[in-house]
Amino acid sequence: MDSTLLIVIAGAAVAGFVQGLSGFAFGMVAMSFWAWAIEPQLASAMTVFGALTGQLLAAVSVRRGLSWRRLWPFVAGGVAGIPLGVAILPMLDAQWFKVVLGGFLTLWCPVMLMVRKLPHIGVGGRVADGVAGAAGGVMGGIGGFTGVVPTLWCTLRGFDKDEQRAVIQNFNLATLAMTMAAYVGKGIVTREMLPMFLVVAPAMLVPTLLGTRLYLGISEATFRKVVLTLLTVSGVALLATSAPVLMARAG
Repeated sequence: MDSTLLIVIAGAAVAGFVQGLSGFAFGMVAMSFWAWAIEPQLASAMTVFGALTGQLLAAVSVRRGLSWRRLWPFVAGGVAGIPLGVAILPMLDAQWFKVVLGGFLTLWCPVMLMVRKLPHIGVGGRVADGVAGAAGGVMGGIGGFTGVVPTLWCTLRGFDKDEQRAVIQNFNLATLAMTMAAYVGKGIVTREMLPMFLVVAPAMLVPTLLGTRLYLGISEATFRKVVLTLLTVSGVALLATSAPVLMARAG
């Protein structure tokens, strides 16, 4: 088994477990592995496919706290944002995108983690929820990072564990399905990518289910710490994979 295949399997397994536990973050975790060995367009397609597969598995395993009234503004915003993200993807410098996103997560999430009681944002209502969903849709179209902004927003909204999980899980499921359809329609996903998809799916199956089982037993406070820690680590990983490339360009 060559090293590239091992990296794909390891990334899918770890990212699947994290997504099963938290309801998001497949893309950021997988990219921290795959960015070292996989061409960017293929890695983006694999990320969307893996995240969608994981959400389908998690949706069957964890069905607590779902409120369609709470969910629909996020999904409506996400659906509106996806075409913009897909249109931006071919023109985007992926390394700069990862540096900006990674820097934001690395700086902001530890602050949220250290604050004993986060301020809760009560203004904006469904319009603000829709804007957060739209930002997630744009980032999903770019590379499968649908959950970052909505997850941070739900945390600041003060949603409880099950409510936040239900929003993010079902938001991701809807937006990732649309993103994959858009990728196929735009020709970003090709037949040559299918063998990699067939590696990703089985590699993440058991870890995703293990993550969902672990989620069921953790407390509200632990879930919040898990979410913010994962976002921080993901930010560091994005910086670690992209900053050296930008430095090499500058040199």
